[in-house]
Amino acid sequence: MTDAEWTVARPLLPVPGWLRGRGGQPEAYCHRAIIDAIRYLVDNGIKWRAMPADFPPWDRVYAFFRRWRDHWLVKEFHDRLRARIRERDGRDTEPTAGVIDSQSVKADAVVGADSRGFDGGKLVNGRKRHVVVDTLGLLLGVMVTAADTGDRAAAQVLLGQVADAHHRLELVWADGGYTGPSSSTASPCSRWS
Repeated sequence: MTDAEWTVARPLLPVPGWLRGRGGQPEAYCHRAIIDAIRYLVDNGIKWRAMPADFPPWDRVYAFFRRWRDHWLVKEFHDRLRARIRERDGRDTEPTAGVIDSQSVKADAVVGADSRGFDGGKLVNGRKRHVVVDTLGLLLGVMVTAADTGDRAAAQVLLGQVADAHHRLELVWADGGYTGPSSSTASPCSRWS
């Protein structure tokens, strides 16, 4: 992480309890090093145990990540960062329009058959990621399903979740894979015409 990136990210991170007078011991590793390690893991697709020695020990990095994830701090950090980027670009912090799409990706042999399927349109045996972004391309919601899950079915669930989190969202653009009748007349998708 560059110094400029750290300057933006640091105030968005949770403040450790010992700094807020809640007791406990000072943390042994800087949050910047932890974030660098997590970014390295995500960028290179490695296992936690394969973390290079340049970073804090993998189990400490994982413990931070798990704690931040379980307390919804990863989502909160992401949402704060997205709001800051939108403000910087002269936009309201909450989007009013977005885009939904999906992509089928091949699954490795170790991925269980119960969590993958065959997408006949793309001829892919694997998983499908469904993504909703704002008009700047910033992530609003994501869901991973088996590749044989239809776009409309996944959109009903994902758009419901996105609508709950982003109340000002009024318009979502989609391609032809999302057209046709919905499976339920009272679906969360019905407000996204």
